[in-house]
Amino acid sequence: MTTLNIEQELYSVIHSVMQTVGITMAIKEDHSGINMSYNFIGDYIGFDAKRLKEAGNELMIPLPLDVYVKTITLHELGHAVDREALQASLPRTIEIFQMKRQHTKKEIYRNEHLLSMIIEEHEMNIEFEETAWNNAWELNNTCHLIDKKDFDYIKQHSLATYNKLFQQDLQSYHNLVSQPVLQLA
Repeated sequence: MTTLNIEQELYSVIHSVMQTVGITMAIKEDHSGINMSYNFIGDYIGFDAKRLKEAGNELMIPLPLDVYVKTITLHELGHAVDREALQASLPRTIEIFQMKRQHTKKEIYRNEHLLSMIIEEHEMNIEFEETAWNNAWELNNTCHLIDKKDFDYIKQHSLATYNKLFQQDLQSYHNLVSQPVLQLA
């Protein structure tokens, strides 16, 4: 199948899910390296056909690509349902983004306050991800697109990445705060 055909096929699957659940918005194909995302500022779904196909193939339990794409589409629409909360988080998200631009990774991981901001960002992201998955399940319950077992498997696979990165940074934070503080005499 040619690249153009796969892009059209994936677009069609994403669009059909939107029509089925009654949430429509723009769909934009991009080459971001992110399989699919909801842009809450522009209110659209973006997808990278190449990465979406690769991500579907990374599942330990093989599933048809359309099952993976439908599930991820439901998840991104779950973010759309939560758009107001995402918008409300923008000022803090910008503060954390600016902090990351102003400091090296080394500085961040050696400073308790800066690293706590990274932990806060992880916590916000995980909360938004879990909310989106809960919303996606509610959408799925109304239209019965995806089997519960497949949905749960893709959900857990998706959340694992966020949780792994969070646990790594949380461990770094605990290591940092447990270091003895030198007292000046």
